[in-house]
Amino acid sequence: MGVGSGIFLIAIGAILTFAVRANVWWVDLRAVGWVFILAGLAVLLTTLWFWQDRRKRARTLIVEENRLSHPTAMMPPPPDPPPPTAPPS
Repeated sequence: MGVGSGIFLIAIGAILTFAVRANVWWVDLRAVGWVFILAGLAVLLTTLWFWQDRRKRARTLIVEENRLSHPTAMMPPPPDPPPPTAPPS
């Protein structure tokens, strides 16, 4: 869930709380609307909190060091290239 889901829950809750005037005997639509509004606010705040935490972690610098499995001193140096020859005149 993210910002869009939170706004969607708030909008549905506001519609149920303030716009619907139906009487349903088995559920209170105004209470359900307030629950949706509070759930939407919780989703928004949680998403913003995770975004803030991600921004703090993005600033850390990770340095990785790779080491060879054998020492480089044991490898013989590459042979020298042959000297250039003068072109025939």
